Amino acid sequence: MILPITIYGHPVLRKVAKEIDKDYPELQKFMDDMWQTMYFADGVGLAAPQVGRSIRMFVLDCSSFAEDEPELEDFKKMFINAKITERTGDEWAMSEGCLSIPGINEDVTRSESIKIEYYDENWEFHQEEYSGFAARVIQHEYDHLDGILFTDHCAPLKKRLLKGKLTGISKGLFKAKYRFTLAK
Repeated sequence: MILPITIYGHPVLRKVAKEIDKDYPELQKFMDDMWQTMYFADGVGLAAPQVGRSIRMFVLDCSSFAEDEPELEDFKKMFINAKITERTGDEWAMSEGCLSIPGINEDVTRSESIKIEYYDENWEFHQEEYSGFAARVIQHEYDHLDGILFTDHCAPLKKRLLKGKLTGISKGLFKAKYRFTLAK
């Protein structure tokens, strides 16, 4: 089922998400719904808070960027209870957007490489290292689990310039091809 995307201004996007266990209610269905929702909305990643659930889970499919980074050819992963344990390398800026903040893209500076621990959809534990675009997307989605949005990384002047647009988005003044949920 395609779930509605939670839009900027909704309090669930600012909560620190909770860890889950493999007995989480209807977990397999929720994982399937996350994939379906992300693909329907043309996203590269989607975190559970973006569909209204404050749990530590996100999905990624970076395979569409394999032309620039061949190691992303089959990069499709589910991250449950993820924890970034290290951020290294030079920080670099790249334009980012977010399904929860439609119509806004801004340069965000992030670490070049990360180390992360997580469980996959089969509850197998992984400790892995990523760099480049994969590291960037993981950091973006991971931020959602801590109540952080990409606009929080913008410089103070840029944040002030975005304030009006963000307020409009929180009131539903945007266009999106997907279903969404606003704060009440």
